[in-house]
Amino acid sequence: MSKENIKTKNSTKEVTQIKYPQRYNVIFLNDDHTPMEFVIHLLIEVFNKNIAQAKDITLKIHNDGRCVVATYHYEIAEQKSQEATLLSRHNGHPLQIIVEPQ
Repeated sequence: MSKENIKTKNSTKEVTQIKYPQRYNVIFLNDDHTPMEFVIHLLIEVFNKNIAQAKDITLKIHNDGRCVVATYHYEIAEQKSQEATLLSRHNGHPLQIIVEPQ
């Protein structure tokens, strides 16, 4: 056989992998000046928690010193954090809220 009669077939497959955006935790830090009732109010109004969830989270913040309140994509986590901080400062409370990668 001559080289002219040999045919080769090449094929290439592309594999696409979807990478979902990283998620971020909104964390409340405990302090001795912000009332628990105000924290419960923030959790209900800003983070859409029900009263039982808000009370449980507030107790965890108080006992452990910090607690993950919610997990969102970065822009939403920042927006919720800023909204809660603004409400805290407007009401005269020094509540600390941080956003960390999950």
